[in-house]
Amino acid sequence: MSTCSTASRALAEPPAATAATARTWLLVEQPGPWGAKALTDSRLDPVLGRALERAAAGTGVRVALIRRPGRHPDRHGPALRRVYLAHTLPGRSWVRTALLTGTDQLYGLDAAVMASLGAGDHGGLWEPYGGDPLALVCTNGRRDRCCAVLGRPLAAELAASDACEVWETTHIGGHRFAPTLLVLPYGYAYGRLGGHAVKGVLDELRRGRIATDGCRGRSAWDRPGQAADLAVRELTGEAGADALTVVGTAGAAPRWNVTVAHADGRSWRVTVTEDTDVPPVTASCGAAPAVQPRVTAVDVTPLRPLPPKA
Repeated sequence: MSTCSTASRALAEPPAATAATARTWLLVEQPGPWGAKALTDSRLDPVLGRALERAAAGTGVRVALIRRPGRHPDRHGPALRRVYLAHTLPGRSWVRTALLTGTDQLYGLDAAVMASLGAGDHGGLWEPYGGDPLALVCTNGRRDRCCAVLGRPLAAELAASDACEVWETTHIGGHRFAPTLLVLPYGYAYGRLGGHAVKGVLDELRRGRIATDGCRGRSAWDRPGQAADLAVRELTGEAGADALTVVGTAGAAPRWNVTVAHADGRSWRVTVTEDTDVPPVTASCGAAPAVQPRVTAVDVTPLRPLPPKA
């Protein structure tokens, strides 16, 4: 039986500009089994899961569960729970973390708090995280078969190599690009990379640099912004994680003009198009094939070059 990832590969579907959109990520440790809708179908209290979903809606915050790679103890009772908050906008990215003994603080993350977190204001919540980059590998087989079959071996390999702070996660979108990976604090997503390539991505990330091979985009941007950001990186060779910012998008599908600015003062106008004249593909294992629009940068024009050196 064909899987969504093999079908996508066979159609040479590009991974660029397919990352889930989220300015801020809230990650909650929950060992044990996960269901297809993990926030309300796991050992996490479903009342809490629904409360987090409602509070995060429309705020730019995406909530996911995480667990350590390896065997997943089916814990029912109270336990210490690692949580992370990560904001991904360039120049303002941060990660906060805590080890919670209960869930009271999570219930306190109401819509007003989530709105502040989505805007990049952590309000002193929890402690700054200063460890290795966070690597989140999607492994939820109840959501998609490919994520389990391809994601779990990648997570295990990364954990065994001490390449980073690695966690399995429930859902970061794009099952058909499995194994899928999200790296924090910068929020770039990757797909279809093996362990050696991912270790290269993480080595670059420790230096504050972004590798573009297999990159799906930065979650802080919408799909046209993701395409524009990657196109400018490919054109200029710019690897600095926080060097580029999407500062404006004009137009609507199927054509946008996106302005990308560099921290050194340069800027570019990137023409991005959406192509729906593409073969249908299954977005997830078991789903019916459907057109997945491809968002592509077709032109990059410099707007503000650096002044000549005196």
